[in-house]
Amino acid sequence: MSYASQVKKELTGLTVHKDNAQAELMALIRMNGSLGIANQQMVLSVQTESPAIARRIYSLLKDFYNVESEIVVRRKMKLKKNNTYVVRLRYHVKELLTELGILDGFHIMERVPVQLLKNDLMIQSYLRGAFLAGGSVNNPETSRYHLEIYSLYEEHNEMIAEMINHFQLNARTTARRSGYIVYLKEAEKIADFLQLIGATNSMLEFENIRIVRDMRNSVNRLVNCENANMDKVANAANRQVANIQFIDQHVGLNNIPEKLREIAMTRLAHPEVSLKELGELVPGGPISKSGVNHRLRKLNAYADKIKSGQ
Repeated sequence: MSYASQVKKELTGLTVHKDNAQAELMALIRMNGSLGIANQQMVLSVQTESPAIARRIYSLLKDFYNVESEIVVRRKMKLKKNNTYVVRLRYHVKELLTELGILDGFHIMERVPVQLLKNDLMIQSYLRGAFLAGGSVNNPETSRYHLEIYSLYEEHNEMIAEMINHFQLNARTTARRSGYIVYLKEAEKIADFLQLIGATNSMLEFENIRIVRDMRNSVNRLVNCENANMDKVANAANRQVANIQFIDQHVGLNNIPEKLREIAMTRLAHPEVSLKELGELVPGGPISKSGVNHRLRKLNAYADKIKSGQ
């Protein structure tokens, strides 16, 4: 089961009271519903690929609106795709859609009436329904964090973004294929959204995975940084030793100033130690790290001068 499916499964198990059930159904039907006519009667069909979501819609309709629907399974044969589940309602359709703020007479309302989302709990329930209908979220173990909700209509998409940003989650919108999406990219905001719509257990798993992943990445960065520093020190030491040996072969260490000779001999004897440790090993020392670095730079410069004069 994908992480997104796990989140949706948790959401379909939540218990809600009537106001919140109304808001959730508003989103599910508005986003996944379609209207048809059969025997001169209006028929509502709500389609999903999740049997748990289909059962959720069926239960909400029965428990809070006392209407009987049916669940029809459509089997997809091409490319071994998942089955499609259709919740079909044949009676009291117009009354239900009017109460849910989807239908005004025979006109479909593009925006949710403000009075039907009168408090934060109802807004959260609408967002839960919207995520169940058209939402997805990446597994936190993947390389990037991403949560989105897909809508067919731009105005509805903007409305969902407004609802999310009512809770300061920094949602953004963009066009996508034949519709629009509202999305979140920040890990903390995604976790907050999951908590907001009631997916508490999934949010905790998301946070645990994210913390471990971020810690692992931090450790890797530290190790890489340390390795890079060690390589840098080793390369610098190798260059110093090579230049000192070059000076010895062409000039002789006995013919350079005593302070430079001391550091040169100590570096040849201890090619692997750091500048700080080298300063403590100099016979005439101890010498500070900056002092050691200054003398070694002089030796490098002297070697370069000899090479350029050849």
